[in-house]
Amino acid sequence: MKIDIDSYKEILDTLTRNKTRSFLTGFGVFWGVFMLVALIGGGNGLKELLSSNFEGFASNSAIVFAQPTTKPYHGMRKGRYWSMTYRDVERLRQQVPELDVVSPMLSRWGAIATFGDKSSSCNVKGLLPDYQKVEAPQLFYGRFLNDMDMAQRRKVCVLGKKVYKTLFPGGGDPCGQMIRLDSMYFSIVGVDYASGNMSINGRAEESVVIPITLMQQTYNKGDSVHLICATAMPGVKMSKITSRMREVVARAHHVDPTDEKAVTVFNTEMMFGLVDSLFSGVNLLIWLVGIGTLLAGAIGVSNIMMVTVRERTTEIGIRRAIGATPRNILGQIISESLVLTSVAGLSGILFAVVILEMLELANTTDGIVETHFQVGFWTALGAVALLSVLGILAGLAPAARAMGIKPVDAMRDE
Repeated sequence: MKIDIDSYKEILDTLTRNKTRSFLTGFGVFWGVFMLVALIGGGNGLKELLSSNFEGFASNSAIVFAQPTTKPYHGMRKGRYWSMTYRDVERLRQQVPELDVVSPMLSRWGAIATFGDKSSSCNVKGLLPDYQKVEAPQLFYGRFLNDMDMAQRRKVCVLGKKVYKTLFPGGGDPCGQMIRLDSMYFSIVGVDYASGNMSINGRAEESVVIPITLMQQTYNKGDSVHLICATAMPGVKMSKITSRMREVVARAHHVDPTDEKAVTVFNTEMMFGLVDSLFSGVNLLIWLVGIGTLLAGAIGVSNIMMVTVRERTTEIGIRRAIGATPRNILGQIISESLVLTSVAGLSGILFAVVILEMLELANTTDGIVETHFQVGFWTALGAVALLSVLGILAGLAPAARAMGIKPVDAMRDE
């Protein structure tokens, strides 16, 4: 469809003559595009914000912990207190081969970490090096625990972000420095900046991590463990093996294997699946609302073009009389519709991007954007393509009416 410069001037003149009408119609398209782009960007940001609570945590993991029994078993009444032991880790590794990582945890709440004249309340966690496959640390300085730390019972620790900032307000690499944890001294080997809100016996940023073998000795924990964290092999669904995990632990401690509360297995796979399902519904709703608003704007454009064609019946008839072909009339009407929808739509995209950028700036800390609300390049390109299609479709009915005008009828109306 080829339109010369004079035709474009005529299109702009026509739109200018109907400023109020063009503005109201364009506003419908503007609002529709703005809603679509802003909702998509907002949905992306909300998903990222919610997902950040589980940042670094394995999606195919489970956490096993002991609670008082709720069923009698082997002559023992319900309500019995019991605890897991380090041997349960080996039992799970041997009897549930679908598990990839099985890592125990010991915890102590209300400990005090001290460096110089600074002190911070913290949670002490005793872990194995393979725990980082369950909850990945974000090391800002140094390293995580390793096998040599365990074998040699080294007095080393990894500080959480909040503990580090309290003890070292001036910043800098603290690795090699000694801190006092309760009544013992530990050498700092790393700083973990993980800030997810998954609280596994305390948030990572408020914790100090030490080797579990050292913690067993230091705090007289013996062979007991508070939690057992596990991840499944690739391709294995944790929900398929949780009952076997419960049975292995329960039978070793004379607990009813069907007592789901006594041997609680918290399956994070279900939690991640719930979040994914939630945002699948949210995305569907966003597209329905956005496209519905866009279609309403396109219908408004079509209606205004119909009115414009009716008002220009005589003009179109004269053009037909002096030699204008139906293709010329079709090109002019569709071009007018396309220009109107494109200008309004691109303005809506620009305005939505500005609003989303302001939301990103509001969620920026220390120059780092914590949550991204912007839409992707291909999403914006798709919105432009959708605008073009709607602009053409909106002009088809008015163009068909314009092509049907006969010069004789136009002169008679005049």
